[in-house]
Amino acid sequence: MRWAEDYVFWLPSLRLLLVMTVFGTLSGCSTLYVMQAATGQWHVMRARKPIDKVLADPRTPETLHDTLTEVQAAREFASRELKLPDNRSYRTYADIHRPYVVWNVVAAPELSVHPKQWCFPIAGCVAYRGYFSEKRARKFAASLSKRGFDVTLDGVPAYSTLGKFSDPVLSTMIRYGPDELAAIIFHELAHQLLYVKNDTQFNEAFAVTVENAGLERWLTLNGHADRFQRYRKDSAREREYVDLFARTRAQLAQLYASGLPVAEMREKKAERFEKLATEIRDLEQRDGERSTLYEGWIKEGLNNARLASEANYYNCVPGFERLLAEQGNDLPRFYAAARELARLPIAKRHEQLCRSLAPTPAATDGKIP
Repeated sequence: MRWAEDYVFWLPSLRLLLVMTVFGTLSGCSTLYVMQAATGQWHVMRARKPIDKVLADPRTPETLHDTLTEVQAAREFASRELKLPDNRSYRTYADIHRPYVVWNVVAAPELSVHPKQWCFPIAGCVAYRGYFSEKRARKFAASLSKRGFDVTLDGVPAYSTLGKFSDPVLSTMIRYGPDELAAIIFHELAHQLLYVKNDTQFNEAFAVTVENAGLERWLTLNGHADRFQRYRKDSAREREYVDLFARTRAQLAQLYASGLPVAEMREKKAERFEKLATEIRDLEQRDGERSTLYEGWIKEGLNNARLASEANYYNCVPGFERLLAEQGNDLPRFYAAARELARLPIAKRHEQLCRSLAPTPAATDGKIP
């Protein structure tokens, strides 16, 4: 179920931020970036209200009341049945009066399918950079494009502070409907349960697997046979698009490693993305459904960064699904097995979990520009 990308965010305390600034561990530009993140996080936290109070307020619109009532039930289910963290996250609501909470920028070199990494104290390296301001995100994306990177920019409805703060249900999440909203909560709580520094693909695929397993169990428990069948149908259709992006990424990785002249690689790259756009529309025509999401991607221009962004979420999902099945679909056993894999070197765990591709380089451009 493709609702949007999320953003894992670890906010250093203001004291730590000041220490890093004084001792020069961050550049001036990086300090501004962390400050905007700190300010954005503060505004989100300030907007929180206990869901019980929102439900008791007679001014609360009926649709929001009904949605938050279901959210409360899904949140209890997450801890009781899915064994996800039982804390104060997603027990408050924050209306932030904008369409997305953050905007994510993903970048990849012109002739590489491997995303650029940004590394931060404590949080480690991630394959995206998020902004609480769309204007700032677009400015940063434009600067990367000028430097020759393939770039994507996406609005994000939710993110996780990995349990460092009590994350609220956001107004940006509400429009996705009760099923997707439950899935988002399961996904973000999974990040609190297990997060491995410097491995975006592992973290996101683990959370996607928990999200999918959790939503299936949630809908089954509540007897929503029609919604469950729609979910299964949507998931099967989405998997076809995921596989299409993965095949394209593997073919381009082979092209970029071929040693052909740069001009020839550029030409073949353009041809492959034109073919990808055609293949997307062929799937849409077969299913009789046009996706505004994929059409938007085609209109913006498919590129290496878009493929990298998709890979961040889905490249290791089949491996995690296999691991869940090997554990008898028992979630606590699955979590324990995932933690064991998390202790392995990154190359070893990717070998066991993820689709094969050209060797993944070490985190490049690790400095925060």
